[in-house]
Amino acid sequence: MNDVTIGMTRYMKDHPKLKYIFFGGKGGVGKTVMAGAAALWAARQGRKTLLASTNPVHSLSNLLGQDVFGKTAMVCEQENCYAFEIDTKDTIERSKQEIREKINWFLRFADLSTKADDFIESATMNPAFEESAMFENMTDIMFKDEYDFYVFDTAPTANARRLLGMSKVYSLWVDKMLKSREEAKSLKELLSFSKKKQEDPLLDYLLAFKERMAKAQVLLTDENLTAFFFATLPESLPIAVITRFINWFHDFGIPVGGVVVNGVIQKGQVSENAAEFVLNRVRMQEEHMETIRKIFGDRVRAVIPLFETEVKGTNMLSRLAGELFSA
Repeated sequence: MNDVTIGMTRYMKDHPKLKYIFFGGKGGVGKTVMAGAAALWAARQGRKTLLASTNPVHSLSNLLGQDVFGKTAMVCEQENCYAFEIDTKDTIERSKQEIREKINWFLRFADLSTKADDFIESATMNPAFEESAMFENMTDIMFKDEYDFYVFDTAPTANARRLLGMSKVYSLWVDKMLKSREEAKSLKELLSFSKKKQEDPLLDYLLAFKERMAKAQVLLTDENLTAFFFATLPESLPIAVITRFINWFHDFGIPVGGVVVNGVIQKGQVSENAAEFVLNRVRMQEEHMETIRKIFGDRVRAVIPLFETEVKGTNMLSRLAGELFSA
């Protein structure tokens, strides 16, 4: 049975305006190598392409055999192909400073003597703070619009879910903050003896932030521009992970491009006299491939064979790209 009805090549042709693609899935299923192969393929189609990692545990530099941490560099000896591992440290420090300024202003607004530093560490020690910084960096890259095509290697699915969903969550949060802020400002002006209109940098910040999130949400939910691809192995756990999260992405309006199955042992290359371990793996994978067909149907975009060596460097990425875009 043919596992691929509409492959990656056909999908790209059917979505000619596609500009932002994301690869996600359970940890260890091959998200990074799929993203690398897709970026190399896009660059070879003549599109100036950026491969960016939003995964806190970066592995692009290792995949490419080239240091791209915190800086953009041409990779794979391909003129149109660039890569960048996002360093969140600068963003986190900048965010801390912005928070310090906003808290100091608010404390003055509320006539409180407490120092802002008392709040900074508690506010920034939350694990979600790093995800927020990563989201800020990701949207910065998208808003600069310096490339024709963007490929994002995301964190494992649960983290990617929160990361990409932040535009909607932030918008809801900012709406509530704006309402509270406007009520507080109106009340203070009502109680004030001065008729002079007071500046409100916090309100200005929230309005600008809301506009930024709205712009991000438009980009992330436009099915003509954006697609999220789930990578999986023919194993029960990674299949269960993406089955659970694929509907969540639909709920947040993030277009799902399809599923890529990685690491499939080619039955024709395994003799009947092969080791029992290998034969058992083949039978197990066949069962899981049947599950994949039933669950995902024509959303399977590619089935990638298990290579005899790890995917690393330009030659193996080229080979993987050939498999990924073979249909």
